[in-house]
Amino acid sequence: MKELHQWFSPALQKEMPVAVYGHYGYALLMIPTAAADFLEYERFELIHALQPLLDDGRLKIFSVNSINTESWMHKGMEGAHKAIRQNQFNTYIFNEVIPFIRNKTSEKTPIITCGASFGAFHAMNLFLKRPDLLQGVIAMSGVYDLMEYTDGFYDEQVYFNSPMHFIPNLEDHQVLENIRKGKITIATGSGAHEDPDANRRFSAVLHNKSIPHQLEVWGDDVHHDWPTWRKMLPEILTRV
Repeated sequence: MKELHQWFSPALQKEMPVAVYGHYGYALLMIPTAAADFLEYERFELIHALQPLLDDGRLKIFSVNSINTESWMHKGMEGAHKAIRQNQFNTYIFNEVIPFIRNKTSEKTPIITCGASFGAFHAMNLFLKRPDLLQGVIAMSGVYDLMEYTDGFYDEQVYFNSPMHFIPNLEDHQVLENIRKGKITIATGSGAHEDPDANRRFSAVLHNKSIPHQLEVWGDDVHHDWPTWRKMLPEILTRV
């Protein structure tokens, strides 16, 4: 089953579509890569790879649009304005998408964020900022230092949206306890265009904060590309 929904987002001041796949199961909130859209995971057959889980009622997918071309991937925009747009995207997810998911599932249905590449950054950042609303994250082939995308711009809002920066200094006991209750999976290949060392560094940050998580570093033949994620995500979900 596939449903398409759309509404005018107060946070982003634009129409934002969402694709919904499946009938029952826990909710997987998928954020696309780079400059892609809400149908990217379907176009590249990742939804098809997850079809057995969808058919079994173990999983319900909610795939949203990115706004990266209006923030960190917009070369002509000032850094401060990119950061503002980032925060508006976060607000859109927390105040609009999550209530939508609750309405389509239930108040008790776990919500797991998920993404590949730049989508992995967003998925991780969203979970770590609001572990009271989200119950886990599956991040594939990501980098968790926002400075990788800011062309050298750095301010307070970059700091608070960069897990490599804000997690080491996070001292709020309740937030940390909520994060520790979540299910965190970080997966990366070691092949072309992957950055396994960045994933190891972020794993060390989580370890230093006593945050349980699973780090999976796949082999040199596992590249930063769709065949990897089509194989990786179903395997992780089957275990998780």
